[in-house]
Amino acid sequence: MPRTFAIGDIHGCLDKLEDILKKINPVKDDTLIFLGDYIDRGDAPTGVIDLLIELSSNTNCIFLKGNHEDMFMEFLEFGTNKLVYFANGGEVTVNAYLRASRAHSLVEAIPETHKEFFSNLRLYYEDERYIYVYAGIKPRIPMHRQNQEDLIWIRDEFINAPTGMDKKIIFGHTPFSSPLVLKDKIGIDTSAVYGGVLTAIDLQDETFIQSFPG
Repeated sequence: MPRTFAIGDIHGCLDKLEDILKKINPVKDDTLIFLGDYIDRGDAPTGVIDLLIELSSNTNCIFLKGNHEDMFMEFLEFGTNKLVYFANGGEVTVNAYLRASRAHSLVEAIPETHKEFFSNLRLYYEDERYIYVYAGIKPRIPMHRQNQEDLIWIRDEFINAPTGMDKKIIFGHTPFSSPLVLKDKIGIDTSAVYGGVLTAIDLQDETFIQSFPG
């Protein structure tokens, strides 16, 4: 029977991503929904993207956009947010791409497959039972009317209020020491890049699968 999993914030933690995928052991008919924040802070951002691209060739994968992908894409296109982006761990990703290439600019250093990956990220995804989003939603507003800024940045306004939606929200972005499980929402960012674990949720029965800590 096909399974559905959602996976939280990876932040360049390739070893934890490999560990959790080994535990999930995805097959072709499974669906893996990655909530966003694949890059920055952790030491293997480009390796994470390589692995996700490879995984998507064999398994149905949905990739959402996190705020770090949004900052990266803005930096790549305009370069005007350098101070904010680098303060949030973006320098690790930029340097990783430059080290792996002899190119003189970041744009030239990024493989075309990676550019395609970033350009195709979704803001949210829905199935019969759940809404998957990176940060959260504005309560009681239909998904087609949600603002991108909220979908990738919102925190307390979403977490501390009923969503008013018919489906439960699966989200990342706001870190918890263990998954946040409420009646209308489940948060699965468990600080993988800060010594915590990478968390996935099996949506068949809402059970959690976690990588090694540290």
